[in-house]
Amino acid sequence: MNDWPEGWSDDNRGGNRYGQGSAGERPEGARSMPHIQRRPAPPRQRPIPQQPGGYDNGGPQYDSGYNTGQVYGGGNAGGRGNGSGQGGGGYTQGRPAPNWGRRIKIGTLSLVVVVLAVSIGTYFWADSKLKREVDLSKVIERPKAGDGTNYLIVGSDSRAGMTADDKKRLHTGSAEGKRTDSMMILHDGSNGPTLVSLPRDSNVEIPSYKGSESGKLYPARGRFTKLNAAYAEDGPELLVRTVEFNTGLHIDHYVEIGFGGFAKIVDAIGGVELDIPKGFKDKKSGADFKAGKQTLNGEQSLAFVRTRYAFAESDLARTKNQQKFLAALASQTATPSTILNPFKFYPTMSAGLDTLIVDKDMSLWSLGQMFFAMKGVTGGDGTSMNMPISGSVGGNLVWDKAKVKQLVEQLNNDEKVTVSGN
Repeated sequence: MNDWPEGWSDDNRGGNRYGQGSAGERPEGARSMPHIQRRPAPPRQRPIPQQPGGYDNGGPQYDSGYNTGQVYGGGNAGGRGNGSGQGGGGYTQGRPAPNWGRRIKIGTLSLVVVVLAVSIGTYFWADSKLKREVDLSKVIERPKAGDGTNYLIVGSDSRAGMTADDKKRLHTGSAEGKRTDSMMILHDGSNGPTLVSLPRDSNVEIPSYKGSESGKLYPARGRFTKLNAAYAEDGPELLVRTVEFNTGLHIDHYVEIGFGGFAKIVDAIGGVELDIPKGFKDKKSGADFKAGKQTLNGEQSLAFVRTRYAFAESDLARTKNQQKFLAALASQTATPSTILNPFKFYPTMSAGLDTLIVDKDMSLWSLGQMFFAMKGVTGGDGTSMNMPISGSVGGNLVWDKAKVKQLVEQLNNDEKVTVSGN
């Protein structure tokens, strides 16, 4: 059967069944085939580019005629959709990668803001608790200030704020008023801190002074008495005046703490570990210690620093114990476990600041410097000593004038202390 219409065959289509080619550079033209009806050309459509990776969008493929592999349009290089089906330029849009640099900057800035807010809040809270009650401007005829900073640190037997049970438990008694139980000069300078204990039984001269309340001028009468009598006579201002007059050392700041506050600080940090070389007992202070390392609570700590009758050299031995304990207290308080733990830091700060009495010019910065200087005494950078003693008179301890003069010169010039105390 012949499939060609109207009797057409290979023989009557022009003879040869194969294309005859052309010798020219242009291809052979198409034969005229009137029996074939051409369909109209479809309308020209916008080309749809092929998806990366060889996948298409399900529509007709477009071939530009150039096999270059170039991709047209502004699609997503990642080839991921954005969930909306159609992206810009015929491509699906992907989710942008997170900007980790920006996130880290924002997180760091937020942390800094929080730390600053907490620090500023803590500063004003602590500053409001300081009792700036001592006016050193009332002290007359003061020696010239030297290099470094000198703090007069006083432990008083004040029972302010203590209940009857507190007084009984802490063995403080119920005496009215307050007296100095311990006195120390802390020098903070470039050659390390120096802590000098002033025995309360030191034989000193009471100089002329201006009454802290009356403003009246009291002339000197050449009267010698125990150092702690100056505090009992006219308070901190006369004590500072007496220390400066008998030493020649300028006192920059005054810090006082009472019995109750001392015990609360110790309990707030969970006790103070101390190595006691030799055990001792004292009924009056409530002390009952065995030799060796042990952790003292507030009650035991107060008994430790107040004990004097258990020792032969009662006042000198007690001042050494006070130095040892205060240095240990500062060293164990200024630790990351206390400072970075708000459950220990704030109770400790509150216990100390509630009972501290300082001079009117004392700042929190100066108080912090004093605290870390105290810590440095036991850190190997500092020196602790008693005021040099040459003898006694009427039961009072007499200072060694030559050594005291040398000590004061070294402190005023901020030199390394070479003087030894008792």
